[in-house]
Amino acid sequence: MVMRPVALRPPALTGSRIRDRRTALGLRQGHLAQSVGISASYLNLIEHNKRRIGGKLLNDLARALDVEPASLSEGADATLFDALQSAAAENAQVFETSAETDRIDELAGRFPGWAGLVATQHKRIVSLQGLVDGLHDRLTHDPVLSEAMHEVLSTVAAIRSTADILAREPDLDPAWRGRFHRNLHQEAERLSARATGMLAYFEDQGANQGAFSTPQETVEAFFDAVGHHLSELEVGGPEAVQSVLDGAAGMEDPATRAMAEDLMARYAQDAKRLPLETFLPAAQAVDFDPEPLLALAGGDVALVLRRLACLPGIGEGMVEGAPGFGLAICDASGALLFRRRLTTFSIPRFGAGCALWPLYQALGRPMVPDRSVLELPNGTRFWAWAIAQPVAQPQFGQAPVMHATMLLRPIPNTQNAPLAQAQNVGPGCQVCPRDQCPARRMASLVSA
Repeated sequence: MVMRPVALRPPALTGSRIRDRRTALGLRQGHLAQSVGISASYLNLIEHNKRRIGGKLLNDLARALDVEPASLSEGADATLFDALQSAAAENAQVFETSAETDRIDELAGRFPGWAGLVATQHKRIVSLQGLVDGLHDRLTHDPVLSEAMHEVLSTVAAIRSTADILAREPDLDPAWRGRFHRNLHQEAERLSARATGMLAYFEDQGANQGAFSTPQETVEAFFDAVGHHLSELEVGGPEAVQSVLDGAAGMEDPATRAMAEDLMARYAQDAKRLPLETFLPAAQAVDFDPEPLLALAGGDVALVLRRLACLPGIGEGMVEGAPGFGLAICDASGALLFRRRLTTFSIPRFGAGCALWPLYQALGRPMVPDRSVLELPNGTRFWAWAIAQPVAQPQFGQAPVMHATMLLRPIPNTQNAPLAQAQNVGPGCQVCPRDQCPARRMASLVSA
């Protein structure tokens, strides 16, 4: 899948409207700040669109300025705005044209139907791109397909070998000729059965496109559906795991339920160790940067990375200003155990990703946290934090079991990250166009 940057919404309108209204009323910044119970410096950040606000503070400011809160808040719904901004960014990448992103609020206000249609179509396109990416990944690594193709090729080779003997030996003994004919018949029957089985397998896959064939896929779909945030576990802790499992769809299979139970138990323990009511305000205060939050977690880097990746998403309880994080966890073999996907950063479900990802490099430096800037071939950049830590207390004479964790955060095009420090990475060798990459292990299917 071609990955494109997703632009983040600039919080330009609310602060500007507050400043304009305050100026029109002749109010001093310090006086307005005091009337709503905040510092003048914080109000200055709001008026210069460096802090997004909502809820009680927005209502208090509106009351102090004698206006309706809606007249101060940003015109377009945040979700709609982000979708239109993302669609504009993708359009610029594909068609080399640019949309008037500074007029999105005007578009949504004057033509809400068309704005919603564009946003819905963009969401559908992104979903289809993810589906194509997943199907390509599965066709490349599907164990059923791999085994079936091996048997088909073996059978074809046997038929070809037998037919070659019959063609080259016209004076073959009749008994041997009859034996070879029987072999040809048996191999042909075997080939027909295998081909019929493959057809039935793929027809079944096509008829159940909404189904998930492995426990990992089913569990991943569940976490995707809830936005990787489980409020029941945030409140109820480990004791609520079984009730969440009982209410989740697709958990009838014992292997699937066991995998989901392990992940939910870890989630509940994380929430107990770092409660949301403590962690969230601290994360907001540092713009969701993991490093200043380590003290809250007693230095447990992986815990902070996991907690940032499960903040409430879009909808009720949405965290204002929270970036869209991606998460990947693997074991010491490099096998992916869990992921929270980003549409702009492909993390394959089957097979390996890019060997240059900090996720894998952290395994060579246990307990050493890493922070870096990653740049994909299309120029999209991400902050990446990674750590490899033991998942259980090691026993004498035994090596610790290590898991590596990597958190990803998109870097907006407007943010000047240090490009000189950026690490060139890709989505995996098969679909990476970097021809001169020192970590390349196979030829790419795409070209630069």
